[in-house]
Amino acid sequence: MELNSLRKKIDSLDSQITKMLNMRARITLSIAASKEKSGKSIYSPDRERQVIRKITKENKGPLGDSALEAIYREVMSGCLALEKPLKISYFGPQATFTHLAALKRFGSQVGYVACDSIADVFLEVERGNADYGVVPIENSIEGAVTHTMDMLVDSDLKICAQIILDITHNLLANCPKAGIRRVYSISQVFGQCRLWLQENLPGVEQIEVSSTTRAAQIAAKEKKSACIASILAAKIYKLKVIASDIEDSPHNITRFLVVGKSSVPRTGFDKTSVLFSIKDRVGALHDMLMSFKKNKINLTKIESRPSKKKAWDYYFFVDLQGHQDDAKVRKALWELEQKCTFLKVLGSYPTGE
Repeated sequence: MELNSLRKKIDSLDSQITKMLNMRARITLSIAASKEKSGKSIYSPDRERQVIRKITKENKGPLGDSALEAIYREVMSGCLALEKPLKISYFGPQATFTHLAALKRFGSQVGYVACDSIADVFLEVERGNADYGVVPIENSIEGAVTHTMDMLVDSDLKICAQIILDITHNLLANCPKAGIRRVYSISQVFGQCRLWLQENLPGVEQIEVSSTTRAAQIAAKEKKSACIASILAAKIYKLKVIASDIEDSPHNITRFLVVGKSSVPRTGFDKTSVLFSIKDRVGALHDMLMSFKKNKINLTKIESRPSKKKAWDYYFFVDLQGHQDDAKVRKALWELEQKCTFLKVLGSYPTGE
């Protein structure tokens, strides 16, 4: 009797939750109508982070914060789909890590467009075929993704949000580990799993392909073959997980950017990305960075890239704490602009995770 009584309580709660979710959705539709009248963007990463921060702060358990965030991610994804049929372009075929990052940010209820290159992700958004694009920008082991940095130089799109994804690698196959003769993946993944492969699959041929998704497609069809890919790839291509978390470093994190046409309002927990170029003279970079020190602004990243327009001419990419509308950030950027030959604010966005 006790079990039946507890189940009735759950049934009652589920009915209330369903009613409340639909009430939330109706209010969301009203907000969408208001946004449309004022010309504001439907997707609001600033508001999204406020919601997540609020529910995790109020969470008393037993559900963990990550579980609660995952639930709310789908709630917000469903509401976004009601407001407008959003399309998100991303780099790589289905089941790649960029696809996983896009799902983490936007949920499963929006539309997705897989792109063959980072340039195509930007083009889809610029042409209006997608509302936002998701691209990788840096990995904690491999470093910066230079193709994305190069696209940010010339594109008019703005950075709207960032996504932090813990990267885990899994050995997938439809045969036992002892029967594996070939392993497919991309070069970066082989490099990140080198020690595990030496210890567990010595002498097994490692074959590089264009993506982890392509590796999964081959392993699903070819006998005595395996791949290193995501759990999502295992589900899509019906492969068994032979071993999970096989990366050599437990701190393998990739940062992704969401790019779009709209700027994001400040939240109080923001980051700003800028790029600039300088005159080729002694101490020039030091002078540029003094603007940030003078205004007590913390820099979290600085990276250089050749401009490709002139030999030994470089662009510098800088991430700093704060929003471009903050008074001290605005002042520092104005001072920087007086000294450098070119300055571009790539976007201010919530720091997120």
